[in-house]
Amino acid sequence: MRPTHWRRSTHVAIGVTVLLVVVALLTWMVVLTESGRGPGAQAAPPPAAVAGPGVVPVSDSAPAPTAAGLAAALTAALADPDLGFLGGRVTDAATATELWAQHDDIPMLPASTNKVLTAAAALLSLDREARLTTRVVADDRDPGAVVLIGGGDPVLSAAGPGQDTWYAGAARISDLADQVRVSGVTPTRVRVDVGAFSGPTMAPGWDPLDIDGGDIAPIEAVMVDAGRIQPTTVESKRSTTPALDAGRALAAALGLDPAAVTVGAAPAGARQLGAVESAPLILRLRQMMAASDNVMAECIAREVAAAANHPQSFTGGVEAVLAVLHTAGIDTAGSVLVDSSGLSLDDRLTVRTLDGVVQRAAGPGEPRLRPLLDLLPVAGGSGTLSDRFLDPDADRNAAGWLRAKTGSLTATNALAGVVTDRRGRVLTFALISNDAGPTGRTAIDAVAATLRSCGCGS
Repeated sequence: MRPTHWRRSTHVAIGVTVLLVVVALLTWMVVLTESGRGPGAQAAPPPAAVAGPGVVPVSDSAPAPTAAGLAAALTAALADPDLGFLGGRVTDAATATELWAQHDDIPMLPASTNKVLTAAAALLSLDREARLTTRVVADDRDPGAVVLIGGGDPVLSAAGPGQDTWYAGAARISDLADQVRVSGVTPTRVRVDVGAFSGPTMAPGWDPLDIDGGDIAPIEAVMVDAGRIQPTTVESKRSTTPALDAGRALAAALGLDPAAVTVGAAPAGARQLGAVESAPLILRLRQMMAASDNVMAECIAREVAAAANHPQSFTGGVEAVLAVLHTAGIDTAGSVLVDSSGLSLDDRLTVRTLDGVVQRAAGPGEPRLRPLLDLLPVAGGSGTLSDRFLDPDADRNAAGWLRAKTGSLTATNALAGVVTDRRGRVLTFALISNDAGPTGRTAIDAVAATLRSCGCGS
């Protein structure tokens, strides 16, 4: 039989037991909380991660190779018969000390390493944020006529709003058309003014077949997509009438007959209806160097020419580029150039001049040229070097450590750039191979890769 009432002693005993249980529970919770495991407890923060910087600066005290050590290291690579006739020069970046040279004063066909000179002259003479303006004006003498005035921007794009363009940051024809539509003028026809550029549109030593090959287009003061017929196709053919193409693109965007577009000058002081600006110079230089774009190189050289009050032509561009470099103290002796892209078979440069430009960029003497190093493709990583220096049995050791502008024409291969050697010393180099054999490209890469693997102390 169950009791109907608890004894007083039983109440006391139960109360003491409950109190002890509560105290024990509270003590347990305090211990867990302090250890970070109890209810509502916040876990102790993990120890701070420690990582080295992503970019490690080179040491000024790293030992430079000796001339004898470098010459010995290069012997095997230089023995490859497919190098043909090789001119080369290697310089210590910090001190400008020549470490190795071969035929360095003989003018040779440079191919696209010529673009190193063009980019350097632009950095020395132009604002890195400089933009090119393409305008549309009204011809009030000829009611209904609007004139597209080229300002030297070859990559104005015909892509519609929201469509991809081949060139980053490119201005668009569609934006010009929108501005014309809200200007109050009702256009009936389009004219194209190409008067900013002068002289021939094709350089001596250019092969017209290279237009269909996608390497070049006639250089005119206004173009669309640098003359590319299929703007987002890597190997697109180029147009033989790039200025007219630009006018036709504007006419089509305005709902006019593209076939009625003509070429002709705008009247002085004409009323502006619209204007668009290119990407800044530094972005255009990066694209030009990464893709080795010949059209962009020729137009950038004309910007250098305009800044120096030279005609915006092939001759004016070459003269201005060489004059800027000479004024900066770079030896340009032996340079015979007819274009600023290196496509011409009539161009001649020495590796002394090429290496001299890169050394001035990498050394302490000319900070305005330092951005040139960032414009050079990375071995095994970017631009025209993205698929080179990847052979693990040959030149893979240079991947990521070497940056260079490439040059390639039939039987011609060239590299001009900068490399950090195995002991952490920065070297500049220029290599030009003319009359090269079928494996000449891999042969010249092997020479450059040796500069990375060589400690070459003695």
